[in-house]
Amino acid sequence: METNKVSIIGAGQVGSAIAFALMEENLASEIVLVDINEQRAAGEAMDIAHGASLISGSNVTYGNIEATQWSDILIVTAGAAQKENETRLDLLERNTEIFKDLIPHISALSPNSLLLIVTNPVDIMTYIAQQLSGFPVNRVIGSGTVLDTGRLKHLLSNRLKINARNIHGFVIGEHGDAQMIPWSCVHAGTLSIHDFCMKNSWNEEELKKEIEEEVKNAAYEVISKKGYTNYAVALAVRRIIEAIIRDEHSILSISSFGGSLYSSNPVILGSTGVEGLIELKLNDEELALKSACEMKIRESLDEIKEKINFI
Repeated sequence: METNKVSIIGAGQVGSAIAFALMEENLASEIVLVDINEQRAAGEAMDIAHGASLISGSNVTYGNIEATQWSDILIVTAGAAQKENETRLDLLERNTEIFKDLIPHISALSPNSLLLIVTNPVDIMTYIAQQLSGFPVNRVIGSGTVLDTGRLKHLLSNRLKINARNIHGFVIGEHGDAQMIPWSCVHAGTLSIHDFCMKNSWNEEELKKEIEEEVKNAAYEVISKKGYTNYAVALAVRRIIEAIIRDEHSILSISSFGGSLYSSNPVILGSTGVEGLIELKLNDEELALKSACEMKIRESLDEIKEKINFI
């Protein structure tokens, strides 16, 4: 698919970093930034455009919702920031209200686009976006656990002293506290983590527990130090967009529809969106953990359905 126009709705720390990452890789001829604060969108677009003239042919602009018309890909980062003492359901309710106005509008302006949701909680918000857009499920995806998987590879790379590109595996389930690592599917080169630990006389269970906690708490640690996360998620989104635009048929752990809800699992991603699901061979313990992850997503989804009539 030759994609010419990518629109990013939400020009905050994450949206603007995504725009910069896409421009730097020259993945679209036109990048449009939209934000409720139009001056913010204008400033971010101008700043990026000044650099675009030096390294790429991307035309970086800004505008209102109407400026997104005929986009090939719509990236949604817009959403409410979680307030102190606010529950997950409260945040879900506020973001659902935002999506009720936003998603039908942008979907009508770009009826043939692919919709990529980054707004948290991303697995549930992706389901809501699909329902509100009416798009087929293969064309509505979420950023899922691509970032979490990147964190897993980075942390294992440092611990095992192996290049991160030679760490193979995924974080799946939920992009959130209910995420899980199916360790039976994680490899360092051709060696399983079990065999790698045996070879080096390491405590396997201790390594797994430490890595799981570090991956799960990575965002909290960054936020405690700088107030937000933006660079790594921008690169994760860039990787997703790259797979789509270049029709790579790459396997990425995005948030995708699995029959009744959206959750984060490895899929084959190409120019039409999700082109196939990858079934991981999980052991009984991992299957139980995966089911628990999906149950948590379903419970939150059922709660928001009961509280707000959005479909």
